[in-house]
Amino acid sequence: MDSLDLIRTFREVASHGSFSRAATKLDVSKATVSKYIAELETRLGVRLLNRSTRAVSLTDAGALLLERSKPMMEMFELTQAEVQEHANHPTGRLRISAPLGSGQGDLPKLLGQFMGHYPDVCVSLQLTNRPIDMAEDAIDLALHFGPIEDENLIVRKLARRDLVVCASPLYWKKHGKPAHPRELAGHDALTQSRLGSHPAWRFEVDGQPFDVEVRSRMDATEAAPLIEIALQGFGVIYMPEMLVQPHVDHGELVPVLQDYVRSDMWLSAAYLQRRHNSAALRALLDFLESRFGGRGKTRG
Repeated sequence: MDSLDLIRTFREVASHGSFSRAATKLDVSKATVSKYIAELETRLGVRLLNRSTRAVSLTDAGALLLERSKPMMEMFELTQAEVQEHANHPTGRLRISAPLGSGQGDLPKLLGQFMGHYPDVCVSLQLTNRPIDMAEDAIDLALHFGPIEDENLIVRKLARRDLVVCASPLYWKKHGKPAHPRELAGHDALTQSRLGSHPAWRFEVDGQPFDVEVRSRMDATEAAPLIEIALQGFGVIYMPEMLVQPHVDHGELVPVLQDYVRSDMWLSAAYLQRRHNSAALRALLDFLESRFGGRGKTRG
C-alpha cells in the first residue's frame, strides 16, 4: 500500500478519534482502516495510536507524525490538484522539436496563434536535424518532414508537402534543364548537410523510388543559405516548395522535373503515447490538425 494512503488514513483517525468515523470519511470499511494503521505502525516500527473499546488517542510518536505530516500532505494535495489541472486544462510548458529551416515557414505564426488561444501554455521550440530521443530529450511533440521510421511513435499526418527541384534562369541557361532525374548527377547540387558526404536525392519513376547520387557544390544545415546560393546561379536545390515559392512566383527560381518528385513527404506530428497526454498537448495536436484541414491520418 502506498505510504501516502497510509498516512492519510492515520490522519483521518487522529482527526476524528475513531476508526469508524475515519472509515466513513474515507468511504472504506473499518477493517480496512485498521489494516492500514497496523501496516503503517509496522513500517515505522512504533505504535502511533492508543486504542480502547471507547476511544483512540495519539502516542507521542503519533503526535509527532501528525504534526510533521501536515505540510507534506498539504504539498501533495496541492501538487495533485496542479497535475490534474494539466490533464484537464491546457497549461504548462510544451517542448516541441522541428527541423532546421522551420522557422522560415508557417510554424512561428501557427505557434503564436496557438499561444493566443491558450494563454496558460508556454512553448519551448528546438530546431534541429539531428536524430532525437523524445523520452531522453523530454520532447512532447516532434514535427517531422518526410517518412518516420520509428514504429514506437504515434504519428499524426498533418499535410502533404510537395518538393521542388529548381535553379535560377541563369543556371539553367548555362547548364541546360534536365529531362529526367538521372541527369541531375551531372549538375552542381546544393544539399542538406544531413545527407552526408555522398548525398542522394530521391524521386519517383513509374511509381517506384528512384535515387540519384548528386555532386554537392555546397551543403548547409539550413535551407536559407542554399536558396541564396541558388538565386546567385551556382547550383540546383531540391527542397519543400513552401520554402522557395516566393522566388518561383517572381521567376527568380525555375522548377523542373515536377512529374518525378517524391509524393511521400508529409508534415507529421509525432508523440510518445496515445493515452494520458496533457491537455496542452491534446490542444496543440487538435489545433495543428484544424489549421492544416485534417487532411492526414494517425499511425500507431
